[in-house]
Amino acid sequence: MNVVRLRSAAGELEAAFAPEAGMVGCSLTHRGEELLSQRKGLDEYARTGSTFGIPFLHPWANRLAGFAYGVAGQEVELDRDSPLLKIEEHGLPIHGLAPYALRWEAEDRGDALRAETQLDRARLEGFPYPHRLELEITLADDALTVRTTLTATAAMPVPVAFGYHPYLVVPGAPRSDWEVELPVDRTLVLDENMIPTGEDASPDFRRGALEERSLDDAYVMPERTRPFTVTGGGRTLGVEFLEGYTHAQVFAPAGQDLICFEPMTAPANALISHDGLRLAPPGEPFSAAFRIFVDA
Repeated sequence: MNVVRLRSAAGELEAAFAPEAGMVGCSLTHRGEELLSQRKGLDEYARTGSTFGIPFLHPWANRLAGFAYGVAGQEVELDRDSPLLKIEEHGLPIHGLAPYALRWEAEDRGDALRAETQLDRARLEGFPYPHRLELEITLADDALTVRTTLTATAAMPVPVAFGYHPYLVVPGAPRSDWEVELPVDRTLVLDENMIPTGEDASPDFRRGALEERSLDDAYVMPERTRPFTVTGGGRTLGVEFLEGYTHAQVFAPAGQDLICFEPMTAPANALISHDGLRLAPPGEPFSAAFRIFVDA
């Protein structure tokens, strides 16, 4: 499988992306040490969508509460048996329409990468809003920046609900010692199926040692954002929401040496609830950007 590799000017950071597997970020190393959880790896991701690295979640991130939604005059019934759908433990569709199988046209510039794709006919049946997606990925010695631009290509607006799911690991330190800071004031209340209820509350945990905690929580980003960070082994990793991302999910399952700070352009289930959902009108591209930085 073709993998595009980027290297920062001084060689501190190296990154790799797979255009034939949804442009997943399959590696990010700092001074030779891997910062992304490899889980089941690239081949399994390309085959089944078993997430790892930095996957792109499109056209929605996280869960929908059901298989039907209506936005911008379009009523959609998702095919439960479609191979494009991934069904999670509650029997709900999650993480979009097989974004892991999207093929991207990529242009490598050494320390930067540009890529472009459009939905095929099968995906447009489940998300009938024609549009183009463009990625601009840049690598500096202290950060990887990912900018995603969505442009409507027909005379109708496009719902914006995509996100990313970076699986971070901290080399050289046990998970229990990782120090976490979550720069949020409000968490979304979730029901038994992990769907937002429309209510919010104060977070139970915002900073401190991860210890044996299991996190899978959704947040509203404050107006003035600060980075989500995890520190250990003399290194701090952070995810900074630069533009366009209004919500976040933090995922750190007990017993797994990983933590995810997930940028989201809308809360989970926004295609059904319409809460926090934005539209990209024709002629007005929507752009969102985040960066993963390293301080050591």
